[in-house]
Amino acid sequence: MSTAKVSFFVTGTDTEIGKTFVSAALLRGLTHAGLRATALKPIAAGAYERDGVWHNEDADQLDAAASVLLPPEMRTPFLLKEPAAPHIAAALEGVTLDMARIVDCHRAACERADAVVVEGVGGFRVPLTPTQDTADLAVALGLPVVLVVGMRLGCISHALLTAEAITARGLKIAGWVANRIDPNMTFPEENIDTLRMLLGAQSGGQSGAPLLGVVPHMRGASADDAAQHLNIDTLLARLAAAAGH
Repeated sequence: MSTAKVSFFVTGTDTEIGKTFVSAALLRGLTHAGLRATALKPIAAGAYERDGVWHNEDADQLDAAASVLLPPEMRTPFLLKEPAAPHIAAALEGVTLDMARIVDCHRAACERADAVVVEGVGGFRVPLTPTQDTADLAVALGLPVVLVVGMRLGCISHALLTAEAITARGLKIAGWVANRIDPNMTFPEENIDTLRMLLGAQSGGQSGAPLLGVVPHMRGASADDAAQHLNIDTLLARLAAAAGH
């Protein structure tokens, strides 16, 4: 069975900025582009039981958008019940968040699909163990990063700091998505224009980190609706360039 053509790690400027919704939209966009797309949510904190099976809302949302479904234990090797920071939830349950296991799950997922979207947890530097965080996970996977910027007051500094942290780890930024989470944000277009300029300059490379799309405030909208606002061709071109193709 062939390995995945593309895979990338999705991170965000903070928690609750629509990272899962954008990841689902990316899955739908990749599917519309003719790829068999699947998702990994390696660590999910916050679970509920339904019919004797433990679920996580984010993981379920990704499954609903994927065109290839993975076994739950592969899609989310660490499903934690407490809706708390992962290292706290893991400690409560006596679980060690083992990166090698996540890397193995990613490798197995790449054998089942053309595209694998790996969604992180929270922001880019969320602690996982006393010595490792989600940045270390992205490095262990060795994937280009897509940055989701939650458009609200303060997002410029958050985005630049996150981009700086990504590149400091030797990772490439495949692009960024502006997600309009605050419909009342003042001067959103001006903020997006500023980020388009600064992220492009800060992230290095011939064209820096391109803007992959602006997802408007879409209460109740589907991942397919959001996918229409994303430039999947640009993403695929960047991923190919990052892979040295």
